[in-house]
Amino acid sequence: MKPQLLAPAGNLEKLKWAVKYGADAVYFGMEFGSLRNFAGNFSLQDAQAGLDFLHQNGKKGYVTLNIYPFSDEYEKLIETAKKLDDIGVDAFIVADMGVLSELNKLGLSADIHISTQANTVSFQTAMAYKQLGAKRVNLARELSLEKIIDIQKNLAGQIETEVFIHGSVCFSYSGRCAISDYLTAFRANHGECKHPCRWKYFLVEEKRPGVYLPVIEDDRGTYIFNSKELALFDYVPRLIEAGVMAFKIEGRMKSIHYIASVVSFYRRLLDGETFTEKQAYESLNRVPNRGYCQGFMKGNVGPEDYEYAKNESKINTVFVGNITGEKIGGQSVLEVRNKIFAGETLEVLTPDGNISQATMSEPLVNTENQQLEEVNNNEQFLLLQGNWSEYSIFRRPG
Repeated sequence: MKPQLLAPAGNLEKLKWAVKYGADAVYFGMEFGSLRNFAGNFSLQDAQAGLDFLHQNGKKGYVTLNIYPFSDEYEKLIETAKKLDDIGVDAFIVADMGVLSELNKLGLSADIHISTQANTVSFQTAMAYKQLGAKRVNLARELSLEKIIDIQKNLAGQIETEVFIHGSVCFSYSGRCAISDYLTAFRANHGECKHPCRWKYFLVEEKRPGVYLPVIEDDRGTYIFNSKELALFDYVPRLIEAGVMAFKIEGRMKSIHYIASVVSFYRRLLDGETFTEKQAYESLNRVPNRGYCQGFMKGNVGPEDYEYAKNESKINTVFVGNITGEKIGGQSVLEVRNKIFAGETLEVLTPDGNISQATMSEPLVNTENQQLEEVNNNEQFLLLQGNWSEYSIFRRPG
């Protein structure tokens, strides 16, 4: 069976983009119960629309109920799960043992998947979750390839496994962090993390108060606690060979440009295309990042994982617009998302993964037939010659 590519969606728009760019399944959170309270998230009406769209396209939808709830929050969580099960959610992603137990009592149609927050680092734990009713477990990011291979051998296909292959990682162990709780009073394990690990920090020596010692990594600030982002494209073939059934991308709070670019790359990879390391980074650097690493997948984290300059984003293209489904006078309509200049040449990413170029007309012409030398993203729509695919992304190379 071909492994599944699982993409994030912070809202309904992002869910549709993930599907169009090749995701087999999408995971999203509701207004309660998710570890990404600030991602936009889904109302019950949005969830119904999203699940309908997914199922019409032969895809699956998983809902994150992976907070660690207090006792008085269980009733709300259970009611949420019942409503979602009624409208056809394919699986719930959970971390807390109590939530797992309560959902099992409901006799739901949806499967239960175990979140990365549960810190599964052994086949014994994975099998315990199977016995408790789980169909899939997301293996902890702290595992090496060798340890995953060993886990897979011992599981012998008795429970599905899933691995995060791309995106941001928490400074703490599998996301169990208390820095946000202490510094901001926003609870990380209730989906309220303010990401203080990504703030600017300085060192102060005890006997020299007021003397701040920066640890500089780039011109945007210091990230003492901030890890690089995962990019495990090199490991995908060996993880498939080991029997991993699903590859997961992080990023429910990221843009549609991020979702389209990253999902498209990994879709092509899972479909058998090969990339050199240079080609892979060129593709993934189309979206902003904090540099890439392989984390624990190669074994222990080493100094190279903190050498910012090694893999930092050098292209960092600017997403300026996307093609809508509308046609006017046989012309495609471009929704403007950022400044566009008449006559400039832009890069175009289409849902099939193809990258090409397009030169803008001089002057630009909008849907109100106005002629312009430049446009901003103030609800402008441009007319373009050519039969461009809906959801195509136009971006300015860096």
